[in-house]
Amino acid sequence: MPGLKTNERPGTRAVLRHCRMSATKARVVLNLIRGRDVDRATEILRNTPREAAEIVGKLLASAVANAVHNDGEDAEELYVSACYADEGVTLKRWRPRARGRATRIRKRSCHITVIVSRMPEERLLRLRAERQAAGAQRQRRVAESRRRADLAGRLSRRRHAAEAEAALAAESPEVQFEADEETEAGGAGVGESGGEAVADEAVAAVAEEAQAAGEAESKSESDSGTADEDESEKGE
Repeated sequence: MPGLKTNERPGTRAVLRHCRMSATKARVVLNLIRGRDVDRATEILRNTPREAAEIVGKLLASAVANAVHNDGEDAEELYVSACYADEGVTLKRWRPRARGRATRIRKRSCHITVIVSRMPEERLLRLRAERQAAGAQRQRRVAESRRRADLAGRLSRRRHAAEAEAALAAESPEVQFEADEETEAGGAGVGESGGEAVADEAVAAVAEEAQAAGEAESKSESDSGTADEDESEKGE
């Protein structure tokens, strides 16, 4: 029983006609992505160093866009169900050769078709399980890296604290010496202020004594004057 015809294959397709490349060169690249899911096929085409890889990559992106916008499919659930290259028109050119002869040049072309379809349920379940396992593994790696970073940060903080304490311990004699100097300077300042107060008290006492002496002299002078007046009155 014959298989499905080219135009009867299910899925969403994208066709590139009259590609200036031989079908043989295109088939080498198409064989790499046939049956692969879209993500894996895109990765393979991105890392394939052939000229046809870029063309097939653009065609695959077009097929996926058609499936998403026209058929409402999910891009993550698609795979390359079929891809093939048919021969197109061949251009004939001539090149002059020796002895008056000419050699034919065939400039070949091809028609490339890429068909994407939704994966079967079994394959989707297996793919989802693999993605969940990969996500859980990634979460474990992230959690482990964060735990190591936190541990390294705590150790670094402890080391810095120990270094700071050591630096303070090394600087403590000098700090104590400076504090003693400040205390002595403060005591000297207090002594000077006390000396000034004592000097002021001495000056005040001398002034009081001088005032008292002056009052005593004035009193004695007044007494002597009174005695002279009394004597003169008696002589009269």
